[in-house]
Amino acid sequence: MNIDLHTHGKLAKKTDFSMEYFLSMAREAKENDLQAIALTEHFNTRNFFDMMDQLDREFEYRGDYYLVNGLKVFSGMEVDVAEIGHILLIGNRADIRELRGQLEPYSGKETFIPFKELLDRTENYDMLRIGAHPMRESTPLTHHDPIELQRLDALDINAKDLFQYGFGMADEVRRFAELLGLPACAGSDSHQPLQFGSVVNQLQENCTTASQIRDEIRAGRYSVEISPCLNVKVKAAQMMKELLKKSMVLA
Repeated sequence: MNIDLHTHGKLAKKTDFSMEYFLSMAREAKENDLQAIALTEHFNTRNFFDMMDQLDREFEYRGDYYLVNGLKVFSGMEVDVAEIGHILLIGNRADIRELRGQLEPYSGKETFIPFKELLDRTENYDMLRIGAHPMRESTPLTHHDPIELQRLDALDINAKDLFQYGFGMADEVRRFAELLGLPACAGSDSHQPLQFGSVVNQLQENCTTASQIRDEIRAGRYSVEISPCLNVKVKAAQMMKELLKKSMVLA
């Protein structure tokens, strides 16, 4: 199963969720030979629950995913932590909803949840927990306590970082992950359809739950594919994103 484990369903945090835009994301994902994506929208995005409500109304939910025109869309979110850093949480929609409700007091920049507390709160949920873009200069994870980092399931080889820092960043993330005894998996971090296919996880099994994905990654039954067109895909996506944001402001 080809899956992208770090994606967004909205153009930006401050925009409303658009079903039309989301469906264009799903179409592009399928056109790039993805069978599945994890929808890890920012937990403090505008109207997070409205996005989930719309998905609930429009699509069948099986296991831990929405079936969107043949594409598996696993439910999740991306959470900021107080000490700086982002954590991807992927699991059943009921658990994502419940945890998001718990995080409401922590949704502002001055009140983000401490990393250890987030790990403690998610310990009893059957979730896949990934350290997002762990070596990005603006939101690194390298300064966190290694003992706490080892509680994660994997680290994120992020397409935006490969574009910004070079493909060697993938090896740096893998080395950091190896020091922690963790695997490294891939996420496009796409807010715009053109970015899909820049990186892909090829799982040996066809998974229906986040725990199955977690087990495949932990067991090493997957490979990470980095597209030779990554730089073009990410640059084009970033340019299109900025143009769309400007057009919204002008409108």
